[in-house]
Amino acid sequence: MERTRPIGDVLLQVDDISLSFGGVQALSGVSFDIRRHEIRAIIGPNGAGKSSMLNVINGFYHPQQGRITFKGQTRRRMRPHETSSQGIARTFQNIALFRGMSTLDNIMTGRLLKMHRNFLWQALWWGPAEREEIEHREHVERIIDFLEIQSIRKVPVGQLPYGLQKRVELGRALAAEPELLLLDEPMAGMNVEEKEDMCRFILDVNDEFGTTIALIEHDMGVVMDLSDRVVVLDYGRKIADGSPDAVRGDQKVIDAYLGVSH
Repeated sequence: MERTRPIGDVLLQVDDISLSFGGVQALSGVSFDIRRHEIRAIIGPNGAGKSSMLNVINGFYHPQQGRITFKGQTRRRMRPHETSSQGIARTFQNIALFRGMSTLDNIMTGRLLKMHRNFLWQALWWGPAEREEIEHREHVERIIDFLEIQSIRKVPVGQLPYGLQKRVELGRALAAEPELLLLDEPMAGMNVEEKEDMCRFILDVNDEFGTTIALIEHDMGVVMDLSDRVVVLDYGRKIADGSPDAVRGDQKVIDAYLGVSH
């Protein structure tokens, strides 16, 4: 994969993360890092702890053990809105959009933490608040152009096909201008053409915007084509970590996930 931005230093460090729910151990002593400008894949069979790991990074889950270091700041506990304000955005395995709202308005919700005028100013929509919203709307329109969804900008997302809804959700995450973008199975349920489009947008986000991406994906062809490095989880434990080629040839990965050696 050719890129105009070289991979940089460590942006996020996961150290010895353990997470359990009652008697169920979702993660056990997991450690890895994510470097600036890379696409970092997290793979594993169902129930391996992949989404739980993203939820820990994003502050939805609080681990019983371990720590997360993001941009040099170490933490045990963080709320989702705090991670958003620090530069982490997220898409979800199950689409989480406002179905009755238009594409434009859904993507605008990604700008909420960027708005500084109080509720009264926003209600009046006058002066500074009006100028602020116009600036944010211009940013959202650029995202709409980037994702090639101009024709559906006024359409309620509940009326859109699945693949376009996933693209709108990506747009909402991009609206927050994240340094780290967490994508939880962004191509699940898509047909071949929709997957090709989403792959192209992910590569462009990474290359043109310089956004670091952590990606959960079951399609191994997509993982091998997109990612710079891959970390593999199985039953909540890390069993492999390295380049796509190295991981693909790892016997532990073959046994746990791929099934056969290629």
